[in-house]
Amino acid sequence: MTGVQDITSTSKSAAAIDKARAEGRAALIGYLPAGYPSVEDTIAAGIALAENGADLIEIGIPYSDPVMDGQVIQAATTEALAKGFHVRQVFDVVRGITSKTDAAVLVMTYWNPVVRMGVDEFSRQLAEAGGAGLITPDLIPDEASEWMAASDKYGLDRVFLVAPSSSPERMKRTVDASRGFVYAVSIMGVTGARNSVSSAAEGVVAAAHAAGAERVCVGLGVSNAGQVREIAAYADGVIVGTALVAAIRDGGVDAVAALTKDLSTGLTREEA
Repeated sequence: MTGVQDITSTSKSAAAIDKARAEGRAALIGYLPAGYPSVEDTIAAGIALAENGADLIEIGIPYSDPVMDGQVIQAATTEALAKGFHVRQVFDVVRGITSKTDAAVLVMTYWNPVVRMGVDEFSRQLAEAGGAGLITPDLIPDEASEWMAASDKYGLDRVFLVAPSSSPERMKRTVDASRGFVYAVSIMGVTGARNSVSSAAEGVVAAAHAAGAERVCVGLGVSNAGQVREIAAYADGVIVGTALVAAIRDGGVDAVAALTKDLSTGLTREEA
């Protein structure tokens, strides 16, 4: 297992989260859909995220049947697809951001587009573009043997999801299979900005930590600095998606920069 350990020590996601932790704060992870409103805009927004306080960036691949996405993200991905976005363009987005920033850039995707391109080929291109790894919402470790092999081969992080419904056995298996961080879904259901953050989030994070996870980040439902502060008190990272997509929709890259700067004010943990 030494080879896997070596890769773990060079995990871009882990390094970004650990750097934030050393600064006494949680990491900020921002999500953007690739190709919305254009590939160039996604790259510019990703750079703006990194320059205004985001430690990690998630780039979502538009998908025709996004089971986990709420209305705002669905509308954005539908528009990107209508404009002709192709899966391979995600590597241009990743390369465009990693060439200009130090942020860890992960791709979030349903598993089907990866299988269609070929797991090894997709992984190779992602690594060559400077990507940190994949977040795979609909892939479970039991069915991920091909991805496990490819991610080891190319030194990529593999981020699996855990939820309030995860059994202790499922939690342990997912934590053991993940590299970089574990993605804790705070609510059952689809993504979307909410007025309050689910109280279930803290329990999911605690369960993941208890199962051996060194880094657990919380997503689904975070939209403002107050909610960031609430989650930063117990999680290693805070994931913001819908609010950023709404920002780029309504105010372009400048709005993404301003929101990121505001969100980052909630990251510092209060002294006990």
